[in-house]
Amino acid sequence: MKNLKKLEKTLGITFQNQKLLAQSLVHRSYLNENPESDLSSNERLEFLGDAVLSFIISDFLFSWFPSYQEDYLTNLRSRIVRTSSLAQIAKKLGLGNYLLLGRGEQESGGSKKTSLLADSLEALIGAIYLDQGSPAARAFIKREFTPLMKKLLKKPRVKDYKSTLQEKVQAEAKQSPVYKTIKTVGPPHAKVFTIAVYLKGKILGQGKGASKQEAEQRAAKAALEKWKKRLD
Repeated sequence: MKNLKKLEKTLGITFQNQKLLAQSLVHRSYLNENPESDLSSNERLEFLGDAVLSFIISDFLFSWFPSYQEDYLTNLRSRIVRTSSLAQIAKKLGLGNYLLLGRGEQESGGSKKTSLLADSLEALIGAIYLDQGSPAARAFIKREFTPLMKKLLKKPRVKDYKSTLQEKVQAEAKQSPVYKTIKTVGPPHAKVFTIAVYLKGKILGQGKGASKQEAEQRAAKAALEKWKKRLD
């Protein structure tokens, strides 16, 4: 097990259960080559950390922006917790230096891979939650994610294409558009959704995204462009 005291100092957290911190940094490739290890992979902690992160970020956004609608909040959250954002924070914390990887994964640059860094951060959040409780996890997320949230909020507000489409279609057709997922590809942590928006059984537009909400917005945007051409 690597000496994690320096990492604890970086995190500002002293773990009661050091094994939890160590487990958050174990990639399954390491266990394939070290079956005698008493550690488990970080996948279960990653699962928990993903849920904890999503909930706490949602709570922040809900409290900070009482006038924002669901679609915009969802879009903003997806940009905050996307893989590239998580990897950026993991890199800042130096998590790649502590990852336990198999030889092949290490030689292929696994400690710098975006997906592995993002997974390790989620696993770390899961470990903090289990070891220190919800307040500590919340404080850690607020400290590490606030700069990213401020940066994203400086950008122009994302247009809510779904609401715009809803208004236009409702006014003219007296019906609401319907969204359906028509395709999903990719692994669980990096899925890509294809969603189509329908009116009276006919496709108005399609869109792809890393979340269903993002794909729906893009489908609505495509539908609005098609709707505009029809009226021109």
